[in-house]
Amino acid sequence: MSGEFPFPIGPGMRVRMHFALSLTDGTVAYSSFNEEPLEFEWGDGTLRPGLELAVLGLVAGDQQTLTLLPEQAYGLHDAALVHDMPRSDFPDLVDPGVGQLIAFESPTGEETAGAILAVDGETVRVDFNHPLAGREVVFRVKILSVVPQDPGAGA
Repeated sequence: MSGEFPFPIGPGMRVRMHFALSLTDGTVAYSSFNEEPLEFEWGDGTLRPGLELAVLGLVAGDQQTLTLLPEQAYGLHDAALVHDMPRSDFPDLVDPGVGQLIAFESPTGEETAGAILAVDGETVRVDFNHPLAGREVVFRVKILSVVPQDPGAGA
């Protein structure tokens, strides 16, 4: 035995992993399994807090599938984030369609997405909740590597 132990995911660790998010009915919302893996430092805000907690303590080679409640994943649906907007706010869209996602600039200058819920004459109803808000999410991960952010750590 070499005496080396795998590093568990936690503060100060750089993680490479594949993950998939799906609904409980099997509809896949996102998967990196056929793409480049996600690489991030645990705790840097790349993952939502509940998703981050779901990988805490895992080591390279671990695989896990968890069903997370809305509160653990993308939060509950917030009715305050649904807004009726004048059709004139969408001059570039000839025909805004229900379900269409549109990028908006928030008052703080950040880009955010909104989904069109309804178009009624000169009013467009837009939902600024995350598309997975209010939904149970199946979170599947495969941890590829876990290394200290500081290469000298743990040595």
